[in-house]
Amino acid sequence: MINVSSSGAASRPSAVFLDRDGTLIENRHYLADPASVVVLPGVRDALCRLRAAGTRLFLFTNQSGVGRGYFTLADVERVNRRMIEVLDLGDDLFTAVCIAPERPDEPPVYRKPSPRFIHEMLLAHAIAPERAWMLGDAPSDWEAGHAAGIRAAAIVADPAAEHGRARREELGVPAFPGLLDWVATVLG
Repeated sequence: MINVSSSGAASRPSAVFLDRDGTLIENRHYLADPASVVVLPGVRDALCRLRAAGTRLFLFTNQSGVGRGYFTLADVERVNRRMIEVLDLGDDLFTAVCIAPERPDEPPVYRKPSPRFIHEMLLAHAIAPERAWMLGDAPSDWEAGHAAGIRAAAIVADPAAEHGRARREELGVPAFPGLLDWVATVLG
């Protein structure tokens, strides 16, 4: 088990990379309708606490529905805007947003588990890797964090039953039932 607790301001996260579907909002396969956005319990409070602690937030979402032709990049952006409206934390909630439209069968550029977006943001914002986290509900999220040399945590409603449990355990990724649970552990 990885110790994720904070022992002072120096170990608090300065950056958190967040998956969208299943981490911030309900995972609705190939979500393209902004009216279907449902924020998960505790997410707004968690993001408020992170911002109050001075943590930069980055949205990092795989959206293969674009590459598959199911919906457009504009549809994804509308869903993101709706999520930000529902959260009601301001338009500047995220320092940067990465929408990876590649299909799983295409060479990844930004598609997780590629660490490219994380690497670029760490460099662009002078963020120390040891003070950054990648949070998500899928193995590709944790693998992206691991490949980028940052910490990762799983946000899963039922850690014992989730589909990527073996991979999570192999990578030593701690699991939390919700984003607020992780924030409470890290920020105290």
